[in-house]
Amino acid sequence: MNKIPFLIRDISWLSFNERVLQEAADDTVPLKERIKFLGIFSNNLDEFFRVRVASLKRMVNVQNPSKIKKSPQPIMVLENIQKRVILQQRTFEKTWNEIIRTLKKESIFFVDDRKISGEQKRFVLNYFNEEVRNHIVPLMIESIPNFPVLNDKSLYLACILSKKDGSIPQRYALISIPRSLSRFVLLPSKGKEKHIMLLDDLIRFCLPNVFSFFGYDSFSAHAIKVTRDAEIDIDNEESTSLIQKIEKGLKNRKRGKPVRLVFDKSIPSNLLTYLVKRLELTHKDNLIPGGKIHNFKDFMRFPADVFEHKTQRKNPFFHPDLKNTYSISAVVMEKDILLNFPYHSFNSLIDLIREAAIDPDVVSIKITCYRLASESKIIKALTNAVRNGKKVTVVIELRARFDEEANLEWKTKLEEAGVKVFIGIPNMKVHAKIGAIKKKVNNGFKYYGFVSTGNLNEKTSLTYVDHCLLTSKPAIMKDINKVFAYLEHPHTKSKDLNTCKTLLISPVNMRSEIISLIDKEIKNVTQKKDGRILLKLNSLSDELLISKLYEAAQKGVAVDMIIRGICCAITENHKFKGNMHGISVVDEYLEHSRVMVFHNNGDPKVFISSADWMVRNLDYRVEVACPITNNTIKTDIINLLEIQLRDNIKARILNNEQNNAYINPRNRKKIRSQVEIFNYLKNKIKI
Repeated sequence: MNKIPFLIRDISWLSFNERVLQEAADDTVPLKERIKFLGIFSNNLDEFFRVRVASLKRMVNVQNPSKIKKSPQPIMVLENIQKRVILQQRTFEKTWNEIIRTLKKESIFFVDDRKISGEQKRFVLNYFNEEVRNHIVPLMIESIPNFPVLNDKSLYLACILSKKDGSIPQRYALISIPRSLSRFVLLPSKGKEKHIMLLDDLIRFCLPNVFSFFGYDSFSAHAIKVTRDAEIDIDNEESTSLIQKIEKGLKNRKRGKPVRLVFDKSIPSNLLTYLVKRLELTHKDNLIPGGKIHNFKDFMRFPADVFEHKTQRKNPFFHPDLKNTYSISAVVMEKDILLNFPYHSFNSLIDLIREAAIDPDVVSIKITCYRLASESKIIKALTNAVRNGKKVTVVIELRARFDEEANLEWKTKLEEAGVKVFIGIPNMKVHAKIGAIKKKVNNGFKYYGFVSTGNLNEKTSLTYVDHCLLTSKPAIMKDINKVFAYLEHPHTKSKDLNTCKTLLISPVNMRSEIISLIDKEIKNVTQKKDGRILLKLNSLSDELLISKLYEAAQKGVAVDMIIRGICCAITENHKFKGNMHGISVVDEYLEHSRVMVFHNNGDPKVFISSADWMVRNLDYRVEVACPITNNTIKTDIINLLEIQLRDNIKARILNNEQNNAYINPRNRKKIRSQVEIFNYLKNKIKI
């Protein structure tokens, strides 16, 4: 029997990012949100090149083929990426030009260095001298033997200085656009008009002031941006601590090999050739021509006050069981509560920890942290707990990509406050989102806590869709405590994970238990019973589990998937007989929760999880999937997934072509799932 193939992971990811770009192109999306989606698309692409493209390039450079991880011909994938990214860049520019035209209709104008009035010129020169000049240090790159290391988070102006009469030789210079200043400068304007100048255009206008003492009278500047390999290599030197290795890795990351040069396509060929040579790139590397504006991630912070018609997100609301309660912990001691962010308020989770921090009967608090808000209220509650005499333990993952530096700082602050900090497991990231609170009750102790699909981050909780189960179920809490015992003593408590009877744990038993659950669905359909698997994930790329889904679909199990990002599963195959379907919902909120539902002959088994179905999550991370036993919560979760499956506004079909076709509502009622889910959960307050 011929094997059913898999879609290429990196191409599938580019297909996901194209869905983000679709949101920017959708004229039914509020204008500010369209601009934000362009920023998200740009930021996503930056990280893709830093991580995935860099990894593929390393595979190409490996001399010993046996060391290359399984991958479908990295050179072919890189070429495919190059073609698709250039096509997406063209769509990006077209979308941005459409947005500019729409902005003009709302009397919002982007002004560049060629289109400013006399009053605006005076404002710009004054702003430059007072706010900008001291932040820029031009580099005369032709006179520097060793080319400077360009920061991959920064935007640069590659400048050409010349004399109109040719009496002075032409020279090249680089100017880094200051990241400490706002990218958007509001200029004086008349009436209802609002004029915005980008900081790079403002500096471009003021180039004569920057280079006046050289005697040049003609200047041009073109935006460039370098993306570097962001991998942090953790060596095996035993005498070096993990912290020292990460600190060394962070320094090396700044000098990582360039993997992409994005440039203004109008840049003169001689300047581009010079830059490519000095950056030690080749034309086989990813050279991406684009428009005049780069580092578009800054547009995620586009000034909202320029819009006359303000668009505001709906405010989160309290879970009905927690709305007017005097004590969240008292409720959780009696029943399970499922918080659904961003619809439900994240403050309930913060308040749970705050209560524990001041409760005289609470003995200890333990939590895991992966990505925290910059001004974390969770951390403030934990440090307050220490002041109140509680034993507080935090397991913080120092290797959370792009949060390594922040987490090192949090480790120091926590330890200074008296918190016991553990920094993870060697060769394995701690990605589980769990918490355990120990409390004196009568003559003994009782535990309560939480299992979440998302980070303990109050900022992202406003935009990320996640589930957080607050529970005091003894079976769940017993397993959570075993996980913490392992995280605190990995060398002596590793066997304890094998005794967990309720939670599914990676890398111990989650993969095998998922396979068993799929096999049970297959068995049921072979016995003429109903069989169905309903999955919601960020990413689906694990080939073993995808193969099991193929097998289930072939045998007659209905497989429905809601996958936000990467989906390597082929959904259309004659062997499936139409049993496998996949959609992706990209909308105002980022779909981040992971849920598994197995029909189980009418008695559904439902799990929420921190883990995607990827090799790294199942085999190389500490992850937790928690069963939902409360029938009301179980029904709610299934209903929320069914609402998403009916989405015909923001849902795209995950087909083999990866062309992101929208589901056609035809004559059916139009359903935008995030709006329907808000109403569903809000109405439960009134019941």
